[in-house]
Amino acid sequence: MRNPTCVLILTLAVWAGAAHAQAPVKAGVPMMLTWTPAQQRQWYPAMETVFETRTVARGPSAHRLPMAAKQIAPTYEFRGKTWTVDDYMAANSVSGLLVLKDGKILLERYGLGRKPTDRWTSFSVAKSITSTLAGAAVRDGRLKLTDMVTAYIPELKGSAYEGVSVHDLMTMSSGVAWNEDYNDPKSDIAQAGVVLEKGVDPYVSYVKRLGRAHPPGATWHYNTSETDLMGIVVARAAGKPLAAYLSEKIWKPYGMERDAVWMVDRGGNELGGCCISMTLRDYGRVGQFILDGGMAGGKPVLPADWVHEATRVQIANGLTGYGYFWWIGPEAFEAEGIYGQSILVYPKDRLVVVINSAWKRADDAADWVAMQAFQKAVRLAAAQTRP
Repeated sequence: MRNPTCVLILTLAVWAGAAHAQAPVKAGVPMMLTWTPAQQRQWYPAMETVFETRTVARGPSAHRLPMAAKQIAPTYEFRGKTWTVDDYMAANSVSGLLVLKDGKILLERYGLGRKPTDRWTSFSVAKSITSTLAGAAVRDGRLKLTDMVTAYIPELKGSAYEGVSVHDLMTMSSGVAWNEDYNDPKSDIAQAGVVLEKGVDPYVSYVKRLGRAHPPGATWHYNTSETDLMGIVVARAAGKPLAAYLSEKIWKPYGMERDAVWMVDRGGNELGGCCISMTLRDYGRVGQFILDGGMAGGKPVLPADWVHEATRVQIANGLTGYGYFWWIGPEAFEAEGIYGQSILVYPKDRLVVVINSAWKRADDAADWVAMQAFQKAVRLAAAQTRP
């Protein structure tokens, strides 16, 4: 969904922030951006063995994803040759592919030794789930997008976040000055979340010292801390940890097949912008839940207009547009994460395309272009199948 030339600064941010906010629980674990392919394959399915996490409990039964009468096996032309599904998976270190149409499986494949019961980390796909939980809190009457952030995080009173609304956070337009220069050891992204202040979340402790660059709501600017602050807002509004709220609102009633795990920061709060681990089919169920308007167990979890509002352009970002932590395209919306994680939804096609990967590079334009070519081929193949 993104302009490939603008990708790096936008998605690398999520893990860079998480890496500083979260310390490994396993001695000798290197920074994640330096993991070897072997380490990726070992730890992406088992993040709870490396980092502190909180469990997102599943319910007693799983939402069925029946096989479609006809499976697809798209082939397509790209970079001067014909590609198959196997070619794409091998060239892009793909651990899982899942395609749903009308809630039925058109394609399901696994690689890198992954099994259907194995989880895989989401990276910044988690942002879109955090925004969805915000919608649940709105429907519960616990949150309003017009509320001020300081109503939920009073520690930010008197800071540059004074006068910033929940809507501003959800669209990354707080206007608070923020430097995400990864080559500068003194940048905000390099320092946020590292120093602990007793009784204060590490991100809150850091951002309350920042200045202002733009009026609230006026300018989109990628700011890693916005998603983590939003996670705190939702948790405080709901009166429980994000993992427990996700279990209550989606995992149990919708019928996810396995417990998920969600990474927490040094202050014990789930990272609103990163690192939920779930099975491939549960990624698909997340996409299907959104595609179906936020219904679980036959009951609405989200306000009636939430999905429409969350997945339309709320603010210009110099690319295709930005919703409530969703990347917006002309005919689709997408949750994305570094190293090749994606939930892509085509509403008119009733299509959900999930990809989990372990790319060699965190965020390379060529890898995103290759993914987009594959996604296009999947859409074309799915269009030829009967409902």
